[in-house]
Amino acid sequence: MRFPRSSGILLHPTSLPGQFGSGDLGAPAYHFVDWLVAAGQSLWQMLPLGPAGLANSPYMSHSAFAGSPLLIDLQELVSHGWLTQEDLCITQGLSAYRVDYSEVTAFRMRIIAKASEQFFKHGTSEDLKQYTLYCAAEKSWLEDYALFQALNHKYGEQEWSSWNTDLAHREPNALKKASEELHDSVAFHKFTQWCFARQWSLLKKYANDRNVILVGDIPIFVAYHSADVWAHPKEFHLDKDGMPTVVAGVPPDYFSKTGQRWGNPLYRWDVIKETKYRWWIERFRKTFALFDVVRIDHFRGFESYWEIPEEEETAVKGRWVKGPGEEFFKNVQRKLGTLPIIAEDLGIITMEVHALREKLEFPGMKVLQFAFNSGPENAYLPHRYEPNCVVYTGTHDNDTTRGWYEKSSNHERDFVRRYCKTDGKEIQWDFIKLALESVAEIAIIPYQDVIGLGSEGRMNIPGTIEGNWEWRFTWDQVGTDSANRLYELTALYGRCNPDRLNLLS
Repeated sequence: MRFPRSSGILLHPTSLPGQFGSGDLGAPAYHFVDWLVAAGQSLWQMLPLGPAGLANSPYMSHSAFAGSPLLIDLQELVSHGWLTQEDLCITQGLSAYRVDYSEVTAFRMRIIAKASEQFFKHGTSEDLKQYTLYCAAEKSWLEDYALFQALNHKYGEQEWSSWNTDLAHREPNALKKASEELHDSVAFHKFTQWCFARQWSLLKKYANDRNVILVGDIPIFVAYHSADVWAHPKEFHLDKDGMPTVVAGVPPDYFSKTGQRWGNPLYRWDVIKETKYRWWIERFRKTFALFDVVRIDHFRGFESYWEIPEEEETAVKGRWVKGPGEEFFKNVQRKLGTLPIIAEDLGIITMEVHALREKLEFPGMKVLQFAFNSGPENAYLPHRYEPNCVVYTGTHDNDTTRGWYEKSSNHERDFVRRYCKTDGKEIQWDFIKLALESVAEIAIIPYQDVIGLGSEGRMNIPGTIEGNWEWRFTWDQVGTDSANRLYELTALYGRCNPDRLNLLS
């Protein structure tokens, strides 16, 4: 699928301003949509929206289907009468500048639990009807997710394989008994998902009505400690005790002498094929109900993936194993039709991976921070692009453009200055211009670059587990000129959101 010439911003909702410790789906999200339109932008790209798991990573979620309760707009719950303004007054210790996940999770889950209690006691008949309809429509994943989270809380977030053996192995009578004993907790987790779904649909409509399309993210792998692996163990390489036998990662490369051992369990593609890819098709269906366009993280894993024996501490001793390839995507498309997908094709990419992406006609990714470490033949330099690609100044795994430039080698800085004809004083705007003027059909700019942040604005450092995914901004950092400045470049290079005139009239 080809995309119209356009541009947008990469910003995870947790990074939005707000008074409750993390960004959410409330008023600042709507204000950000307005900012996008004023800046001429047509896309808002986000990271995965699921409940964060290990190290607070959105790529290690407890569910591939659920939405994060931390994104629920608490003020909207007040409007239903399930909370009072007084309930929201106790916000001591919640930072406006970083997401302190331990504090934020404790505060928000306590508040949402109170709202849930009020809903089930005093909710209107219409609200209860809509909740019941939602639970019925989403039953295929929601039942497992809600029970998983209830058990996860009961067992103090220990990995599911360490739970009671009958529960770990999903013995039907044990599941039935647990569902009855943990009824209130199960209902609470269903309530969080209903709230998320209601609020998300309203935000999506608001954005779409203003010609802003939402870009989501599907991680190829899922977390071991997730409802997905617990509910579908036969579709993963697990031993008789439910423990992974092989795990995901990437081999040693330029960036790491020992590679990266991610630790996600690997799929048994032979078993998944026998199910006609049912779980994956439902995963795509759910994701495209939330988003207009989806980026597939680690696309190369569908051609070949790095398999690491579980007992290995690093990614050095692994092997390449063939993935499901074109057949997988053809099966998905037969069920769901042609899908607007962006393929994350970064890292060790072979001719076979390029061939698969090109056959499927998915645009790949170009990252400007990777363009200046060699010479004019570097494939990430804009003069090497073909239109069917998406250019980024950087991604969530990169430093900000300013931070990258300040740490880059003399060779890279010299090459940048000559290529961009710049003194480097506003390197982020040089890169933004470079992306927008390129032939790439889509250009995506991390918001940190628009507001000119250095390394203090970095979202994630791959291979580390402390301090990631915490960055937030405040409206004071944005300033009054950034939207107009970005709009002028966007309009100059033919990428402008046509709805800006409607917003400004």
